[in-house]
Amino acid sequence: MYRILQQSLLERIQQILRVKYDVEVSTLAIEQPPKIEFGELALPIAFELAKRLKKAPRAIAAELQVPLESLDGVARVEIAGAGYLNIKLDRAAFATRMALDEHADVGGAGFRLVEHTSINPNKAAHVGHLRNAILGDTFARMLKRDAFKSGYALGVQNYIDNTGVQVADVVVGLTELEGFSLAEVRALMEELKSKGERVDYYCWDLYARVSKWYEEDSEQVASRKKLRLDTLHALEAGGNETSEIAEIVSMAVLARHLETMERLGIEYDFLPRESEILHLKFWETAFALMKERGVLYLETEGKNKGCWVMKRATAGNAEAEPAEESIGPDEDAKIIVRSNGTVTYVGKDIAYHLWKFGLLGKDFGYAKFHQYPTHECWVSTMDGEEEHPFFGKADAIYNVIDSRQNDPQNNVRQALAGMGYTEAAEHYTHLNYEMVALTPRCAADLGYTVSEEDKARAYIEVSGRKGFGVKADDLLDKLIAAALSEVSARNAEMPAAAQMETAKRIAIGALRYFMLKFTRNSVIAFDFRDALSFEGETGPYVQYAVVRAANIFRKAGVTETAALGWLDSDAARATAAKELSEDGLWELWLTASKLSLVLEQSIAAAEPAYLAKYAFQLAQQFNNFYHRYHILNETDAERKMLLLASAAVAKRELTRALGWLGILAPDVM
Repeated sequence: MYRILQQSLLERIQQILRVKYDVEVSTLAIEQPPKIEFGELALPIAFELAKRLKKAPRAIAAELQVPLESLDGVARVEIAGAGYLNIKLDRAAFATRMALDEHADVGGAGFRLVEHTSINPNKAAHVGHLRNAILGDTFARMLKRDAFKSGYALGVQNYIDNTGVQVADVVVGLTELEGFSLAEVRALMEELKSKGERVDYYCWDLYARVSKWYEEDSEQVASRKKLRLDTLHALEAGGNETSEIAEIVSMAVLARHLETMERLGIEYDFLPRESEILHLKFWETAFALMKERGVLYLETEGKNKGCWVMKRATAGNAEAEPAEESIGPDEDAKIIVRSNGTVTYVGKDIAYHLWKFGLLGKDFGYAKFHQYPTHECWVSTMDGEEEHPFFGKADAIYNVIDSRQNDPQNNVRQALAGMGYTEAAEHYTHLNYEMVALTPRCAADLGYTVSEEDKARAYIEVSGRKGFGVKADDLLDKLIAAALSEVSARNAEMPAAAQMETAKRIAIGALRYFMLKFTRNSVIAFDFRDALSFEGETGPYVQYAVVRAANIFRKAGVTETAALGWLDSDAARATAAKELSEDGLWELWLTASKLSLVLEQSIAAAEPAYLAKYAFQLAQQFNNFYHRYHILNETDAERKMLLLASAAVAKRELTRALGWLGILAPDVM
């Protein structure tokens, strides 16, 4: 609702400026006054016009004051200081429109594609992967068409690197450390399934073992690394026993990843695999196009001799002007095809993104892979089914990939721009983020031995290759167990199934909120005790505000719909005009009204943390309101209904915000 008033005000000012001064202003600033008693909106437009009109700002403000007061929803306009225009809203009218659920549209035309998670299918998902998946899922929820009246058509993809070095390492572990043949690998999968053991956990341990094996015998390092390279070549070539082993294991691990993520409410539409990018000649087509457009060249000397390379993008600016030509080879060039013929991650990613934007002239085969309650998840294949959804040709792309991939991501954009696809490059957004570590306390709670030196650190880094890390499912299990202990203590009479469902919602809310409340450029030191706290900026604190609001309506015997509908009468609006003159009560309505504004800002900045911060602030406002106004004991019937309407608006917007964060509030806490 606040955004609607902003938009109306901007349109009215532009109209006044054209008629009164014959002036067009391309960008108009609207600010929020530092104190609510100054008004809800502030305009510095008089200062912007002063030089152009050769008038004092305060004189211009005086000329604009009366015309602006005619805007629907504005109670009065006051001039402050040297020429600020402070807009004070008609609070009762504003509240009535809020009760009717008026919100500004957020979204637009075009197909948006969000890629996230993208875990190598060689071991179990860990705590670091959760930040990626939760960020991506939340951003996708923010973009979807169920956002108020509009949104964006959306596809969610999870890229599967099933021919990369990490999968090759697991295959080496199976064939060399374990000595398994293809048939024995198949038998292993069946055995693990029959025993109820998890293939992703088995591969977690195997991956750590093979990583040590490569280095443990100095005389064998070279031959073992060559074995790894030969395995990688076999995976990329396909059609052999080694690649078949990789297919069996990687798809079994991928299925487990989807189950893990589904516990967090995270779903996907399509799983494009690297194997098809290679075998369907995506890469060959992209390679030819890059050579034709002059993006790639074959290096004939220096350290990159024999490699196909491209000029490296400058950090954060894929369209920067290239540096002056230097004598000799460009030692900093980005390698796309190694001298041994293998394609780098960036090369395959360029081909993939040409497909994403509908620029490749090729498509995947599609096969059904996983059934969600509301839709099917498809996976790429060589042939696939004739009838399938369409997943490519996006108007804008958002890639959730950690900050260590800033350089590769910049180079993909540089390649797109270099091939002449400048619009695609401009609509290519890298949602980068920093790593997730553990606090020393959390590491100890999870059973790790923490040295005295590590105890003094702010956080301890995790490493799947070294075997030090927290599996995502283990973390979820521990969070749920801790939440269940608290729920059982507080609600002993509750049925066991209800206790478990409540604990799951609290645990998942705690985890998701903790991962989202930090801006993407912040390192997260995860601590599950902090995440589960009912006090402070946590998921359970925000959830509890919703539960508390629901309790009010249950005890009052009034529905939220009835409380909001009560405002639609002259008598109710008169009560609202009187009671909302109190700034404390009005501030709750004003904060609740800003959800669409915050959503728009979060999307524009690709920063879900803004929405998480808003949810916490609205929960704080509601809790302050709850303690200040004793709704159930209010004897004035009209005032009581306004207070109930206030609680209903806060609960509705808070529930909506939590929904976009992927968090459900339980019935009780």
